[in-house]
Amino acid sequence: MSGHQPVSALKGIGEKTGKLFEKLGVITIDDLISYYPRAYDTYEEPVPIGQLKEQTVMSVASVLSKPPDLLRTGKVQMVSAMIRDLTGTLQLAWFNMPYMRANVKSGQMYVFRGRVVKKRGRLMMEQPEVFTREAYDALEHSMQPVYGQTRGLSNKTIVKAQKQALEMRRLEREYMPAVLRRKYELAEINYALEHIHFPSDEKELLFARRRLVFDEFFMFLVGVRRLKEHREKEMSSWGLKECPEVLKLRERLPYALTGAQERTLKEVFSDMAGGRVMNRLIQGDVGSGKTIIAILALLQAAYNGCQGALMVPTEVLARQHFESMQKLFTENGIDKVPVLVTGSMTAKEKRLAYERLAYEKIASHEADIIVGTHALIQEKVVYDRLALVITDEQHRFGVGQRELLSNKGNTPHVLVMSATPIPRTLAIILYGDLDISVIDELPAGRQEIKNCVVDISYRPKAYAFIQKQVEMGHQAYVICPMVEPSEMIEAENVVDYTKTLKKAFPESISVEYLHGKMKAKEKNKIMERFAAGEIDVLVSTTVIEVGVNVPNATVMMIENAERFGLAQLHQLRGRVGRGKAQSYCIMVNGNGGKDTMERLDIMNRSNDGFYIASEDLKLRGPGDIFGVRQSGELEFKLADIFTDANLLKQVSEEVNAILDQDPGLEGEEYRELKQKIEQYLGDREEHLNL
Repeated sequence: MSGHQPVSALKGIGEKTGKLFEKLGVITIDDLISYYPRAYDTYEEPVPIGQLKEQTVMSVASVLSKPPDLLRTGKVQMVSAMIRDLTGTLQLAWFNMPYMRANVKSGQMYVFRGRVVKKRGRLMMEQPEVFTREAYDALEHSMQPVYGQTRGLSNKTIVKAQKQALEMRRLEREYMPAVLRRKYELAEINYALEHIHFPSDEKELLFARRRLVFDEFFMFLVGVRRLKEHREKEMSSWGLKECPEVLKLRERLPYALTGAQERTLKEVFSDMAGGRVMNRLIQGDVGSGKTIIAILALLQAAYNGCQGALMVPTEVLARQHFESMQKLFTENGIDKVPVLVTGSMTAKEKRLAYERLAYEKIASHEADIIVGTHALIQEKVVYDRLALVITDEQHRFGVGQRELLSNKGNTPHVLVMSATPIPRTLAIILYGDLDISVIDELPAGRQEIKNCVVDISYRPKAYAFIQKQVEMGHQAYVICPMVEPSEMIEAENVVDYTKTLKKAFPESISVEYLHGKMKAKEKNKIMERFAAGEIDVLVSTTVIEVGVNVPNATVMMIENAERFGLAQLHQLRGRVGRGKAQSYCIMVNGNGGKDTMERLDIMNRSNDGFYIASEDLKLRGPGDIFGVRQSGELEFKLADIFTDANLLKQVSEEVNAILDQDPGLEGEEYRELKQKIEQYLGDREEHLNL
């Protein structure tokens, strides 16, 4: 069976299930095989009841002495059973699963596995899975894959489909030259694909993962190198000179630029005026003042009779940038016209009319500055003299998307802004096609965020503190990660936590939630309401990372902070502290381990993203691949630039050595690899040409 066939070619996957897979971005069998597990469930030996730990998924083996009871309270049905051994008693509870009453019989030996919680001082196991002793013995010590799910598509269904796909597909021809595989101790490609899904132990998993990460880095860096070579040759058609109007605005700003901003601005303006196409990355911590540099650069293009475009990852952020630009221009008598282009405006007719107007303004050059989401690269958007392209929060836009936007103009200048603090050594590798400017100073008058790392017993105090902040007129974020791998999907956790907070706070405090499984329209609405101050406390997953600028939010509470990478925690913390008021970040450590505390203490000590990123790099080891992966960094499915930093450096040296020696990969040993690279680069273009 070919990998290009749709997933519905697999047994048991009809049209309906195929549509659910599509939601996860899985359309073909190849897509399914590269849909890697997000975690692994290890089936440990059952323990005596007395050794159970709260908030952990564990197993106990026991005989039921009497049949379970069915209890009803309101709409909720609960099947309850008690088990005991010499060390203690444990209640088992299944909610809204009345059939469990008939499924478990008294007098029989079972293994129960589920999350242990404490309710009213008693230990309880919620929604436990039930196994016969034989069935559990077969799973014991094995590693079972856990995939990202969507409503209606269970982990079981995905596992079943993966097994079929791996059995039925044609084996892939090995494309990595034998000399490289030996040098870096890399698994054969088919072995790696099989064992990333179904490893028998951690050793196999790490061996399979290493090969797939090596490949991801290799393909990506060949792409970066090609871009670099292509761009070095590019002469610019746009020599954009300094304009008095821009200088005047700079002087009139209500605040002085920092030394780092001045330096960066100088580099940007010099690039724009030079004979070569600018390809520059501005790296600056959250709140370091990258936006004003972007606005001044866009105005420079506009006063040179050209157009500039600013592309950001979310609609709410695009609207915020657009509105603050309008305000700045009106206050300072600037006659250049910005327009907004996003994918989903309000009501359809309204949207169509607005779009038509926006597109006409862009095509006729009535609009000088265009702000928007990736809708800017749609075919229907035609620019008149596009001389500058700026993308914000680069790690959300792949190399290919940057390219597509550049292709809209006649090789415009490109400026990329990123708030992801990456150590300079890695940034040079990852953004090898770009020159790098670093803004490493915060603007004057910014108050440092106050941090604290606490355990779960602190929650009531944290809630009281949030309530006090809201009563003072401020807002708060509460971040929840995905729950334990064997639990339901991430959304439910956020939903449950919102219920807890609604009970903890008086009715006058409005609490809403946000998560990645919501429709784009719903997400936007919630973000807009939060930005407008209609929501006091927003409970969210990490989708909030790049979303919106709310100067009035002063508290960031992060649950299970130990599950996030430090760079990601830092990004989340950067959502507060954007206004004048003192801001706070409360990190709740859910597992209390010593090494976890050590990691989180770095966050406690410093607000400097670059320091945090380099410490993160020192601390992370191969065991950290579960749970602390950065979300969506660049375009990697498995690779993590922190955990895999050493491999990244090795691959970078290797790619450069090979391409210096054989730029076109013409050698016989590279024949298969060359094909694979062409396919990889071609797919990227295809996927991104939305």
